[in-house]
Amino acid sequence: MPMTDTVTPAATTVRVVSPAPGLNVLLITLDQFRGDCSSAAGHPVVKTPNLDALADGGVRFSRHYSQAAPCGPGRAALYTGTYQMNNRVVGNGTPLDPRFTNLALELSQAGYQPTLFGYTDVAFDPRLTDGPNDPRLDDYEGVLDGFVQVLDLSDDVSAWTDWLATMGVTVTESGWRAIATESSRPADLSLSAFTTDELTDWIHSQNAPWFAHASYLRPHPPYNAAGRFSAMYDEDALPPVLPAQPDLHPLVSVMLGDVRCVPPTGRPFTELQAQYYGMVSEVDHQLGRLWAAMQENGSWDNTLIIVTADHGEQMGDRGLLGKLGFFPESFHIPGIVRDPRHPVAFGSVVDEISENIDIMPTVLEALGLAVPSQCDGFSLMPFVRGSAPPIWRDAAHHEFDWRDGFLGGHIGEWPWDRRLEANNVAALHDAHGAYVHFGDGSSLCFNLALDPTWQTLQTDPAIVLSYAQRMLTWRATHTDRTLADFRALGGGQGRWPADVPWRSV
Repeated sequence: MPMTDTVTPAATTVRVVSPAPGLNVLLITLDQFRGDCSSAAGHPVVKTPNLDALADGGVRFSRHYSQAAPCGPGRAALYTGTYQMNNRVVGNGTPLDPRFTNLALELSQAGYQPTLFGYTDVAFDPRLTDGPNDPRLDDYEGVLDGFVQVLDLSDDVSAWTDWLATMGVTVTESGWRAIATESSRPADLSLSAFTTDELTDWIHSQNAPWFAHASYLRPHPPYNAAGRFSAMYDEDALPPVLPAQPDLHPLVSVMLGDVRCVPPTGRPFTELQAQYYGMVSEVDHQLGRLWAAMQENGSWDNTLIIVTADHGEQMGDRGLLGKLGFFPESFHIPGIVRDPRHPVAFGSVVDEISENIDIMPTVLEALGLAVPSQCDGFSLMPFVRGSAPPIWRDAAHHEFDWRDGFLGGHIGEWPWDRRLEANNVAALHDAHGAYVHFGDGSSLCFNLALDPTWQTLQTDPAIVLSYAQRMLTWRATHTDRTLADFRALGGGQGRWPADVPWRSV
């Protein structure tokens, strides 16, 4: 059979399934939300009563992590249940290969109509177009295959500014500049308030089981909280940040010297911190409105709710701003699951390491659906039911890639100059240590048992070697298994050696 460059979208996959009757699914992402920035997590300043209430009525995963940064890579891992090493979405604008199925496609095949409020930051595959003039190739804010976008909150946020106009508010700016004006208006006119209004109106109109993905922008920059929340936190009463270590590794030095990774001129870290915490509390306030609306219309008791983020935020720690590199502040994120069918686990806190690649398997198992063999993650449902899974991971993993020229990447003559291929880093950590391996062969190992802040290097070579071996083992055991577990024998055996029909591969 001749080879071809034709790409077949994953949507053509056929799977016969039956969802759990009557259960709604609400997946909420809070963009750039640090895992320690909630009062339930013990933050000394930030107040998040509504996220706390969800945790009290569900299960909070205290050591939950994103797999990649920035937005596009983090979301690709979330939506497909795969590590970056497999999905290869390495930057904003890197297309997600349509050979991957995703959470929306899986639920659409199960009879749901996946509905999006916000954005998914998925770039379109250029191989599926007729040429470079396709407008879908102009940015990376495409909609993940399988979703129906009811509320478009991509870069221009025109749906929000149009709504403000109906409220008698004229915003002359657009996009990010419009969002930066939120502090000048009441919080009930914020982008998060608008998102909540649209979502609650839609929920009230539903008369069959539904799946909604609410992709809130906040607390993503610009660092200007809405209304009263912009003055909620005193700059002089904020917790201290971790110091910069420019000599730790060349990547750290480069990040500290890049204007995109440090505060703009005239805005100290304390000001940005106060605004970031205000954005956290403001989106928490809007979630409280959502919880109340769902309780009022009765959907609270038959909706699986999952709250997480696409990645974290440095927020001054290590002298850095944003989401980048390998430090845990960029990858530790919130993880809360509330399944109303399992009250026995309500209020519990899981200290086992969980990851965003676990979200897709969790939703599918909760609905009684098969988990595709592409998934690197595990279902969190054993914890949600108040039990323990038969096996579990012993470390967290995350990756960052800067081959697109960000942070001083080099572009040479293809195929001879492969320096861009070395512009990546993978990190592995547990309670005792963290191992960070760079694409150029350099590495760092931190002694977390002695110093959990990732500032003290491990000096025992035997321990460093053991972590390096674990990193290699992780990569070796998580290479793509989609067709590796398939056997074109005996009528087609999927997930060999289990007796599973090939259509579930």
